[in-house]
This record gives sequence, structure tokens and C-alpha cells, in this order.
Amino acid sequence: MGEIRNAYVTAAASAAALLRDPAVAAAWDKPSALTEFSVGGLAGHLAQQLVRVDGALASEGAGEPIRLLEHYTRSPWVQEGLDHESNVNIRRGGEQAAARGAEALAAATEELLDRQRAALAAEPADRVIDLPNWSLLLDDFLLTRLIELVVHADDLAASVGVPTPELPPQVVEPVVEMLARLAVHRHGATAVIRTLSRAERAPAAISAF
Repeated sequence: MGEIRNAYVTAAASAAALLRDPAVAAAWDKPSALTEFSVGGLAGHLAQQLVRVDGALASEGAGEPIRLLEHYTRSPWVQEGLDHESNVNIRRGGEQAAARGAEALAAATEELLDRQRAALAAEPADRVIDLPNWSLLLDDFLLTRLIELVVHADDLAASVGVPTPELPPQVVEPVVEMLARLAVHRHGATAVIRTLSRAERAPAAISAF
């Protein structure tokens, strides 16, 4: 498999292990570190990243793929607030996934991961997948899921008081690079450069989303 596919599988395996942590089940119905997400709902959202990949692999990939930056600029959840329909649906989906309980969610996630290890290795390098309104190269889509897995694993770990899972450079580096690109697109290069190099002139925030 290519680098992004290997990175995705590594991050997904780490997320699946986190879902098995007893601290997650113990705090299932408590509020998480993310606004309007319970711990269970956040765990469900983390697991949904593998579900999204499963659905993508089932698509025919007939469209012309767009660039990854354009994918993010088109996505309403990036541009809108917590109360926008897209973000409400994201939270609702996480809570629905959590309704099965911690054990069942962890088991289903592990089953998906086992199936995807083989499926991803068999996909061609130029594989295109269809999303509801546009298409992406499979590896670009996997990078979007990689970002979600890394970011939300940190959210979930912080929510239940366990250490954030340690991931190798081949997982973390493409996530940091893409988040930096998105931050530059959103706030401008000067704001990002100042934040990274000049604390006295840094803006209040350079969040990618």
C-alpha cells in the first residue's frame, strides 16, 4: 500500500484501540471535550470515519476528482457554525452510532478495519471515489479521514483523561501539513508564520477549521 493508505490504517488501528479503553465506556454518557457531543457520541463520530471509508470504497468513482483544498472550501461544515445543519447532522450521526454501546461500537470498528486492510491494498493508485456532490482521489479522501482520526482521537482521549495516542511521523506529518495549508488558506500566510515564529505578533487563532 501507499504511504497515505498505510498511515490511514495505522491511525484507524490506534483509534480502534482507544475505543476499547475502559475509560471510554466508563464515561460514555458524560459530556465530552467537544461542545454538544457526549463521550459516546464523540466515540461514535471517531468510528464513523471508518464507515465513511467503507462507503467510499463501494462507490463507482465515475466523476472527475477535485483537488483536496477545493473539497474543504466546498464543505459547509468547515465554513458554518455549530448550529448549521451539516454540523448538527454530524453530531446526530455520532450519537446514533453510540446508541449500540461501547463494546458493540468497538467490535464493529475492528471488523471494518480488518476488511479495509485488504481492500485498500487491492485498489489502484488512481482510484477515484464519489462523494455526495463531487469526487476525490481515494488517497486524498483517506487523508481527510486521517485528519479526522488524529484530531478526534485527541479529543476523545482528553474527554476521558487518558493520554493522547502516540502516532508515528508518517501518520502525523501529512496531517500537520494539510492543517497548515488549510490554516494559510483561511487566515493568510502572514498570520500562520507569525504564530509559528513571533509570539508577540501572533493572532488570536489560526485554526484550520
